[in-house]
Amino acid sequence: MNTAELNATARAMVAKNRGILAADESTSTIKKRFDTIKLESTEENRRSYREMLFTAPGAAEYISGVIMYDETLRQKTKDGVPFATYLTQHGMLPGIKVDMGAKPLAGFPGETITEGLDGLRERLAEYYKIGARFAKWRAVIDIGSGIPTSYAIDANAEALARYAALCQEAGIVPIVEPEVLMDGAHTLERCEEVTNVVLESVFDHLFAARVVLEGIVLKPNMVVPGKKSAQKSSPEQVAEATVRTLKRRVPSAVPGIAFLSGGQSPLEATQHLNLMNAAGPFPWALTFSYGRALQENALSAWGGKPAGYTGGQKALFLRAKLNGLAAVGAYKGSMENSAA
Repeated sequence: MNTAELNATARAMVAKNRGILAADESTSTIKKRFDTIKLESTEENRRSYREMLFTAPGAAEYISGVIMYDETLRQKTKDGVPFATYLTQHGMLPGIKVDMGAKPLAGFPGETITEGLDGLRERLAEYYKIGARFAKWRAVIDIGSGIPTSYAIDANAEALARYAALCQEAGIVPIVEPEVLMDGAHTLERCEEVTNVVLESVFDHLFAARVVLEGIVLKPNMVVPGKKSAQKSSPEQVAEATVRTLKRRVPSAVPGIAFLSGGQSPLEATQHLNLMNAAGPFPWALTFSYGRALQENALSAWGGKPAGYTGGQKALFLRAKLNGLAAVGAYKGSMENSAA
């Protein structure tokens, strides 16, 4: 393990003004996205869509890396350049989703455990050869009646730690993603309580697994009320609760925190990130690792049609730019209507 190299990669992933594009949707998830624009989810359509995103002019100024799905990492541009090579040549780090998804946790109704540790060492070695320099593993924690249980939290934290240790062994920076879902009717206070417990467990297991914290990037949820909650929290309340939680639970050795958007609208995700950074500085960088919150407008503008290609790229660039500004607390709402 080259600790200095891992740290350099992690810092590059959370560099000033830049964040991560999560384009690691599984085949079933991207089909749902394509259904919204009435486009068949063929391998070529998926490839074309990802190429539209990755080659958007100017986007690399605000995107430090891209998380890809296995299929995408093995694909090429229309000119025959492997995506991993193209991204590297344009200053964006190639990343790969390595978990096999959240499956029901036996004996614990309503809770899940993320699978994918079997054979992971060998897969990581192959992904490194293809060009991946960071990876992602998502643990899912739901809030409901009687859940989450401490067993489910600890089981997922242990899996995250084992994954992270294997990544670092392979020279790959692990994105550690413990997501407390915003589904449900819980309050902001309940989300904060659960997120504190989850992060405490995650870092306990990372320490136990001898994971080098200087060589990871944390990808947590923001502290928000559930989508079905009667409580509506202001952006300021969300930012304050999230920062308070991170200060309590995230060691300063971690280079950066790249938030997931978790079902927030593109506007909400940008506003919350900006408010947090405006309250800084912090011992770690605070940036973004958004999927839908970066892609939603681009997908709509593209529409699966050649005529929408340029429009899709402009939409991605603008969203990336706004989030890049939010990552340093320089975003203003009036920028939403500005031209790219």
